[in-house]
Amino acid sequence: MRAAVIVFPGSNCDRDMAVALKAAGADVSMVWHKDAALPEGVDLVAVPGGFSFGDYLRCGAIAAQSPVSQAIVKHVERGGYALGVCNGFQVLTETGLLPGALMRNAGLKFLCKAVGLQVATSNSAFTEGYAAGDVVDYPIAHHDGNYTTDPETLAALKDQDRIAFTYAQNPNGSLADIAGVLSENRRVLGMMPHPERAVDAAHGGTDGKALFTGLLGQLTAA
Repeated sequence: MRAAVIVFPGSNCDRDMAVALKAAGADVSMVWHKDAALPEGVDLVAVPGGFSFGDYLRCGAIAAQSPVSQAIVKHVERGGYALGVCNGFQVLTETGLLPGALMRNAGLKFLCKAVGLQVATSNSAFTEGYAAGDVVDYPIAHHDGNYTTDPETLAALKDQDRIAFTYAQNPNGSLADIAGVLSENRRVLGMMPHPERAVDAAHGGTDGKALFTGLLGQLTAA
């Protein structure tokens, strides 16, 4: 699997993402936000966490206007895979690749801790390494992780089994405890918690490993 990790001014989880993908066996390229094209033959685009452009205006809104973001949109429109984590999730909603928006946490405070997540579906390349109902621990680190959308979109997410992860104990006020959602074709995942920070036992846990190894297995087989 060939993966591209996007780097914006203010990205701070790009190396973590690259390390996690490489550990799973992927060939990883780092792509600067001013690049108008992705490397040839990329299977997966990963948009990492951080504070792209200082989170001025709205989180992810300025990053969504960078040249590389249009390349990500075209990649997805061709059927490519994309993973957005934390700020990356915000970028994917700002580009319109995922529905909804990430608002200020309900408690109006930055949250940085490990949280329990329930795997809501195993029916995606990102979650097939888990069983639906599994509870895993991932770190969170966000100030604007409160997922919201309109009632019709929420109903569609539920009806189409597109909620990937939910919080066991909601830390930020997210609608329906949503921690991650899938696109209609199930090839784009956006999530606030950080699986790339949960792949090394020395860092406190390895529950994120299955996301990357499962994804690699699916895309290599494809």
